[in-house]
Amino acid sequence: MGEHLLDVLAAGGIAAYLQPSADLNPILRATTFPARPTDRLYVDRTHLATAREHLDKLTGGVGPTPPAPRPDTRTEAGGDQTDVDAEWAKIVAGFHTAVDPTAPPWPAAEGVDPTRAPDLPKNETPDPPRQPGGTLPSAADFSGVSLNRRRTDEPSLLDGLDTFGTGTDDDSDEDDERYTPPPPPPLPHISKYAVAGILGVVLGFVLFLFPWLLPIERNFVTLIGFTAIVGGAVTLVWRLRSGDDDDDFDDGAVV
Repeated sequence: MGEHLLDVLAAGGIAAYLQPSADLNPILRATTFPARPTDRLYVDRTHLATAREHLDKLTGGVGPTPPAPRPDTRTEAGGDQTDVDAEWAKIVAGFHTAVDPTAPPWPAAEGVDPTRAPDLPKNETPDPPRQPGGTLPSAADFSGVSLNRRRTDEPSLLDGLDTFGTGTDDDSDEDDERYTPPPPPPLPHISKYAVAGILGVVLGFVLFLFPWLLPIERNFVTLIGFTAIVGGAVTLVWRLRSGDDDDDFDDGAVV
């Protein structure tokens, strides 16, 4: 209808354009339509009356159909306001009502008659009432299965399975075959040369840093300390073991 009306207005020399109801998504580039598609026709204001006449001829003078009103479901969901106020008044009135502590909290239809005797088979008699403070009945009284009470000091079948095969010759063999680790090696013996070297380094540092400990000239004490440090260090280095002492001499592969 919109395109036809544009053709009619163009034939009459009236400027107009039509804005369609479809919309183009700027990201997905997809065409979408509103819930009620409506095309909008824009006409030159000076020829608005002529455009209206052409539209009336095309539609027969019938205006656009208004959308159907949305059903009001608030009254159906919440009920009448008078009923809501009445229910609220009942709740408030029941909040201040005193409750009988002896009355059962369940409805009377679900109650059990205390004077009614329990339904028992013909061959069974009701159990005597249990005295307060007495011991609880055993499980055999409920299940009907008699328990074979035995002495607890006698070994049971499970105890026999646990001790089965003990005390045989295999145990002694296993004890003999256990691995006994060798004793740890003794601590290395510190030689007198190593002790002398360590003492020389320590005493040399002490005399080098504190030359006033000896009642002689300071330069001479510093020289003694430096000599002790060098002598102790040389002794310790000379006492170091080479890593090839314990290896056997190997002249290569023998063909």
